[in-house]
Amino acid sequence: MNVLAIGAHPDDLEYGCGGTLIQHAHRGDQVFLAVVTDGSMGGDLRVRKQEQLEAARITGAQEVVFMDYSDTRFECNRESIMRLEEVVKRFAPEIVYTHFGEDTHQDHRHIARAVVPAARSVPSLLFFEALSSQGFNPTIFVNIGPVIHQKLAALEAHASQVQKTNIEQMSIVHIAQSAANFRGIQGRVTYAEGFVALRYFIPS
Repeated sequence: MNVLAIGAHPDDLEYGCGGTLIQHAHRGDQVFLAVVTDGSMGGDLRVRKQEQLEAARITGAQEVVFMDYSDTRFECNRESIMRLEEVVKRFAPEIVYTHFGEDTHQDHRHIARAVVPAARSVPSLLFFEALSSQGFNPTIFVNIGPVIHQKLAALEAHASQVQKTNIEQMSIVHIAQSAANFRGIQGRVTYAEGFVALRYFIPS
């Protein structure tokens, strides 16, 4: 099937659902990524774009769409919803992954709001966890134990961002591994990614 993941910044998708996307690619699904902002508040946008392309190669994504909104300035409005809807229509996904709406980062919140109407015709819409998510309580889990090292390698591809966590002596790679271990324990496996569903159809 076709899979579309929509993230605010370069590295958001690898953190939130990278392992699940890798599992999709291993099953032969077509994986597509949309990165909504240029990530320029976190560094040189050209560097961040190249890092995202390398991460996409590691995850097995077929294509990355860079929407190039200004970092921290995305707004949920008619124009942004229609642009996101164009991306959705282009790839015709059976499932969309995007940010959970309760979040301390404004881009994450607004993108979650915009994706809901933009992906209203998609059978399954799942929200993933970000480092800045609040009150995230997943009820759907994906076992990513077999691909945890590949997920972490995809995060390491964002070399300019790895240490930018504001948590002493913890890189984004360490945090992602710890989060995956915690979600895995909830699902009784070693490593997992968790999701909150707006709607979810079990593949038949």
